[in-house]
Amino acid sequence: MPDPFSLSVIVPIWMEAAGVTETLRALQTIRTRGHEVVVVDGGSTDRTVELARPLCDRVVVAEKGRALQMNAGAAAATGDLLLFLHADTRLPDNTLEHLARFVQTRRAWGRFDVRLSGERPLFRVIAWFMNQRSRLTGICTGDQAMFVRRDTFEALGGFQPMPLMEDVEFSRRLCLVSRPFCINEPVVTDSRRWQKNGAWRTILLMWQLRWRYWRGESPESLAQIYRSDVRNAPK
Repeated sequence: MPDPFSLSVIVPIWMEAAGVTETLRALQTIRTRGHEVVVVDGGSTDRTVELARPLCDRVVVAEKGRALQMNAGAAAATGDLLLFLHADTRLPDNTLEHLARFVQTRRAWGRFDVRLSGERPLFRVIAWFMNQRSRLTGICTGDQAMFVRRDTFEALGGFQPMPLMEDVEFSRRLCLVSRPFCINEPVVTDSRRWQKNGAWRTILLMWQLRWRYWRGESPESLAQIYRSDVRNAPK
């Protein structure tokens, strides 16, 4: 039986030659079910695009920036349901079954729970708090594989072209339409950022950025803080 929806998985990438093949191979089952995968490259100068082309339905080249790339991918996509997937995140095997249940509801959008890769118990605790916070607030982060009906996405004008917090900002507007449809089965996102920069350091940074954003600080200044912290993280 065909799925009761057409899905476009939109993957923004930049300089991902080392991992793009693994990322896209994990999406081939979705393609064999008749859905599409759209890769949006932000101007990579390595072999990212070359490696991606055989494993997706189209490659779109856009200005670098996750919000800009995701909007460009949505504009090129043909599905009536859009799912935005980070390159370091893996969907569960039964993603399409979960989405089939979603489309039977009146919810306009949704997201998955998240689990961090790696075996450290602290990563399980971090993921639990991320998921609980998302349930309480209705706010989704990009690591949670946000999905949204195309008509809702277009009516809201997509992601704001901002260098950071575009997922939080879009979630706030989506919550005016409906609460998110929360899928308990998690996506798995790579914990390398947490391991490289230190788990507690990353937690504190994320909460600091979120708090300052809620208080009205500009995403541009927050992006500078984020980039500075990443550059100065312990090697």
